[in-house]
Order: sequence, then C-alpha cells, then structure tokens
Amino acid sequence: MWYFAPMRFDLTDLRLFLHVHEAGTITGGAERSHMTLASASERVRGMEEALGVALLLRERRGVQVTPAGRTLIHHARLVLQQMDRLQGELADYSAGLKGHVRLLCNTSALSEHLPQVLGGFLARHPGICVDLEERASSEIVDALRDAVCDIGMVSDSVDLAGLQTFAFRADPLVLVVPRDHVLARRKALALSEVADCAFVGLVEGSALQAHITQHARRLGKRLNYRIRLRSFESVCRMVGEGIGVGIVPLAVAARQARTAKVKRIALTDAWAARNLVLCVRDLDTLAAPAQQLVRHLLADSP
Repeated sequence: MWYFAPMRFDLTDLRLFLHVHEAGTITGGAERSHMTLASASERVRGMEEALGVALLLRERRGVQVTPAGRTLIHHARLVLQQMDRLQGELADYSAGLKGHVRLLCNTSALSEHLPQVLGGFLARHPGICVDLEERASSEIVDALRDAVCDIGMVSDSVDLAGLQTFAFRADPLVLVVPRDHVLARRKALALSEVADCAFVGLVEGSALQAHITQHARRLGKRLNYRIRLRSFESVCRMVGEGIGVGIVPLAVAARQARTAKVKRIALTDAWAARNLVLCVRDLDTLAAPAQQLVRHLLADSP
C-alpha cells in the first residue's frame, strides 16, 4: 500500500520557491522574499522532506530546478494567481458587488457576438462584474481545465474533451477582396490559392490572426501582411482600398460589404467552417453569477 505524507505548504513557501527559481539561487530567493538565508533554506528543505523528492539541484554557482520542482512551479503559480483573484473578488464584494465571473473568448466572439449580449446582462445584474479577456481558443480550453476561468467561448475546431459544451452560433471565416479583384468572381476557394497574395490582417497578439497563421504554416506558407490593424472593420476598409485581401468572420464581411466596398468569398478549408461554442468545466458547480451568465448567453443564441 502506498502512503503519501500530507503536504503542509503555505503561500510563503510557494512564493519563496518561485523567487528561488527566478533568482537562480536560494540567497537571491531569500532576499526577494525578505527572509534570512537560513530560514529560506529550512523552508525549501521542509518542502523536499514533505514530498520525499528533491526540488532543487544545489550547484556551486546556484541551483537548478528538478522535474519535480518544475511541476511545483506550475501549480504554485496557479495557486497564487487564484489567491490574487480571490482577494480581488472579495474586495469587489466589499465595494457592493455580488458576483464575479471570468469569461475568456476568441477574437470573433469578443468583437462580434458578445458586446451587445453582455451589455444586456450587466444592465440586468448591476451587482455582477465580468472579467472579459481575448485568448486563442486552444488557450481558453486549457484555462478552463486548470480552473483559471469560469466560462469560455471558443471555436469548435479545438479539443473540447472533458468540458461541457453548448452550441452558441455559426461563425464561419471568409475571404474578403476588393470588388475589382481578379478573384472577385469566385464563389469559393482555399487558403492555398491566395497564400501568396498581399494580406491585410489584425495586429500581433490577435487570437484569430494566430489561428490563420498556424494554418498557413501547415501549408508551408508565410502570409505577407502589408498592414495590421486593430479591428475587423479597419481590415475590411483597407481591403476595399485595394491594399490586399483579408480573412474575417462572415458576419463582419456581410455588414461591411457595402460601406467598405469588398466582396466576400467562401473558404473551402475545413478550419474556416467553424462554430462558436460556450464551454464550462461543470455547469452545476459554477457559482450562481456564472450560471446566470451562461443561461443569458444561451438564451441569446439562435
């Protein structure tokens, strides 16, 4: 029978270990943690004894983190992040708020589908605060599994195993070209057919732009961006000026077709025929404010 001794780490231990890792020495970690070298060394030894495994390799010029130490670093960061969130949310309650929901979404959801529906939710629930952040869909599902957020809005092209999912709405990607472009008469084409064209795209850090770049790389292509902009509307307007072609959600292309003078063309690539999906770890275990937001979002879906 296996027996594991209980781990009695406190937040000071976890912060110290992160500081030691960042400084590369126990001395440096002790200084950053505002404790003596003897106290810091004793705490690290105590963690290793509790786990029964070495966390650090002591060398003449410093320390190296072992594989077990790297695992501890990963979880220590998660725990400390959660504690920071907890303190912030409790402060919100003292300021009169009654709930706090963490929502991560991809680029299209953030710009096209969530602003209006979230506005309605917040107007109906003045005591609830929503932390909204843009991330790539693959990062969002990892954040959900690690309990870093409450709700995710992602493309259904990512691995959703282990999560509860709810269809939100169709969100296909299309190519937009100037009306007088040589490809403007095409009804559909693949990314490989336009990968050598000049492109107009979103700024670095955009989740959607990273998604498109990834699929171009799988074709052995590197897209040539003449300019990068902060919004889909700006992308469409620049495409309409003849600067290049772009890839945007169908809803954007349809809305901008007349004002930006662009023509939309369907993309035949499987990754472009995507749907937005709302996902959570377990709906029944979510706090009441998060459950309320899920119900509100799903009531708005077609």
